Amino acid sequence: MPIRSAWTDRSTDRIHLTALLLFWSLAGILPANALDDDMSDKRQRLVDQIQAEVRATASELGFAELDPSVEAAMRSVPRHRFVPEPSRELAYIDAPLAIGGGQTISQPYIVAIMSQLLAVGPGDRVYELGTGSGYQAAVLAAMEVDVYTAEIVPELAERAARTLATLGYDRVRVRAGDGWLGWPDAAPFNGIIVTAAAPRIPRHLVDQLAPGGRLVIPMGDPDRVQKLALFIKDDQGELIRRDLLAVRFVPVTGAMDP
Repeated sequence: MPIRSAWTDRSTDRIHLTALLLFWSLAGILPANALDDDMSDKRQRLVDQIQAEVRATASELGFAELDPSVEAAMRSVPRHRFVPEPSRELAYIDAPLAIGGGQTISQPYIVAIMSQLLAVGPGDRVYELGTGSGYQAAVLAAMEVDVYTAEIVPELAERAARTLATLGYDRVRVRAGDGWLGWPDAAPFNGIIVTAAAPRIPRHLVDQLAPGGRLVIPMGDPDRVQKLALFIKDDQGELIRRDLLAVRFVPVTGAMDP
């Protein structure tokens, strides 16, 4: 039987289902997966926009396309679940958004390129300084990476841990505390990502980076434009630095190295 005919024969059921969905929506209890599915087109348009931005900045990045694993992760992670309720309509614009505590959720383009610069894959281990909303950690977890992430603002750490658990990102471990100190008992890490601006490289984190590992960090004066920097640790423990884009991040807080 043609699908359209079958749907027509069940028009009464369709009306009932539509009424039920409308009731759920008005009551604020529309199932999470239904809301997430409703945002899938917005996520795809966002990924298309990011791809265009990557091509436009290829000379600075060193690549002209998103890796398929990064693209798939950006397309799958529901960013609207990581922003405060009043901002959810803005979740799929390519811009940072305030999340409270003086912190922001990073621009999706930045999340995508930082994820790609780490050059990590399934089974690799990444440390993140600055959990924030948990969105960056979720993107890495969607790439099948094990993520250890620290957030100095306890309320943000708790909220991020709750959101990640609710959405099933069980590859992420969240710790409330000073991220500058790293996560020594989980080291060494294949990659380290710092999601706040720092004036210098965190010594504790360099020590916890495996040979061949990569550290991605916005460096410079927190009150000015910074440079997104990529460091690769060679077999002798030396760091090779490459400066990329001009960026603007909130400053790192905590007991920075003297």
